Amino acid sequence: MTPDLENFARCAELIRQADGLLVTAGAGMGVDAGLPDFRGTNGFWRAYPALAQSGIAFDEIASPVTFQTDPALAWGFYGHRLNLYRRTEPHEGYRLLLDWGRSLNHGAFVFTSNVDGFFQKTGFDQTRILECHGSIHWLQCTARCSGRVWSADQMIPVVDDAACRLVSSLPKCPRCGALARPNILMFGDMDWIEGRTNIQQAHLNDWLARTESLVIIEMGAGRSIPTVRGFGERLSNKYGYPLIRINPAEPHLGTAQGISLPMGALAAFRGIAGALATART
Repeated sequence: MTPDLENFARCAELIRQADGLLVTAGAGMGVDAGLPDFRGTNGFWRAYPALAQSGIAFDEIASPVTFQTDPALAWGFYGHRLNLYRRTEPHEGYRLLLDWGRSLNHGAFVFTSNVDGFFQKTGFDQTRILECHGSIHWLQCTARCSGRVWSADQMIPVVDDAACRLVSSLPKCPRCGALARPNILMFGDMDWIEGRTNIQQAHLNDWLARTESLVIIEMGAGRSIPTVRGFGERLSNKYGYPLIRINPAEPHLGTAQGISLPMGALAAFRGIAGALATART
């Protein structure tokens, strides 16, 4: 048996023995669906050449300051992303995770820094998802006139992609009329309204209290923004839960217990699915 096949078989056994599946997903999870990879300035600028021409980095455009200084540019970036996420379908790996979770006594729970809404689109229970950086599908007031957030479903951004600028009307807060922004935790953000994510955190805490033998599957979570990576590691170190880390660039487990798969998410999921199917025959 090759090392990859052996590791797939070990992962399959961990899933079969678990009573719950904790999915921890970073930005690399969406790459196989065709979403741009923002790792490094060059990767970001390949996706947004207009920003490259102006020398604007990811942490500059993904900032509440830009909504104050140049809202059409800020919404050009986020409007383009909103349109992209709406028209892009999650890859097969999301469905595989959903199926594996449904086979376990306590199902699956998702902890993700991704703002794309792909887990909801796949069919995961809305109450079993924690979006630790918020969601592009929800809006909030830039003036924080209240702690309310509201759905972005009615917003249809028209974006000049070549210039990365919104050409349709800027969205407004329905309460006070101030500029609206995505309910996303941005760089240097002191105004993010985190109430929705706090409710999700409470749901996760309740779910974790009911489980006894979790398996954690992490994919596409790097060290540059370590929120997702650190969350799974802490649980693994504290409770001894096995961690399956899927990452082609930073696969090392560190002090966590588990299995490292140095590959993309979709290839890993297909390999594990094959091992699970073999085990059932």
